[in-house]
Amino acid sequence: MNETLKQWVKESRRIVFFGGAGVSTESGIPDFRSQDGLYNMKYKYPPETIISHPFFMRNTAEFYRFYKDKMLFPDAQPNAAHMKLAQWEAEGKLLGVVTQNIDGLHQAAGSKKVYELHGSVLRNYCMHCGKFYDLDYIMKSDGVPKCECGGTIKPDVVLYGENLDNDVVNGAVNAISQADMLIIGGTSLAVYPAAGLIDLYRGNRLVLVNLSTTPQDSRADLVIHERIGQVFAEL
Repeated sequence: MNETLKQWVKESRRIVFFGGAGVSTESGIPDFRSQDGLYNMKYKYPPETIISHPFFMRNTAEFYRFYKDKMLFPDAQPNAAHMKLAQWEAEGKLLGVVTQNIDGLHQAAGSKKVYELHGSVLRNYCMHCGKFYDLDYIMKSDGVPKCECGGTIKPDVVLYGENLDNDVVNGAVNAISQADMLIIGGTSLAVYPAAGLIDLYRGNRLVLVNLSTTPQDSRADLVIHERIGQVFAEL
């Protein structure tokens, strides 16, 4: 199967990659829904509740205790999948990366066209004056990070109950609709509306690379049940 993937990559000129948590697990960032993921850990509140907009507004200190402890991985490094995608973009073969991840590893690998559907932990802003703060400021702050103006700083991450950014979604839609090959990797395709974006692909080279089966396996032209980093390292 990987030989087929190699040939398709060689022949394609407008590849789009759509990735989820599995792309980052090989960089040491845990998957939310895997057996060892965040959703299976025990907390005073369920993780889904903590990383929601209402909880952030109502119990900001508790949100940040969880967020800093379990969602920030400043030492994580790009893996083979991130690096290969950046290479393809530099070669003019890749239109862009659409990601559900919030870790910024695609950009760290050198990718420029990255559509971050769920935002990024690297960007943070004051809810009062809008001033920008980087991840280092958040990591070094005690309790709830505060702006110079006294306002509360919020991560530029899409929490449960918040809408996706229209510009990001439109960019992803445009890229996928133009793709001559769509590779989906490291995602269970269970999170909507993000997962629904693949319905916009009209080509005949839909590739799914994921350890487990997904609801879309039957639609794919090629299915590879292996680790995404391993597959990309062989390309």
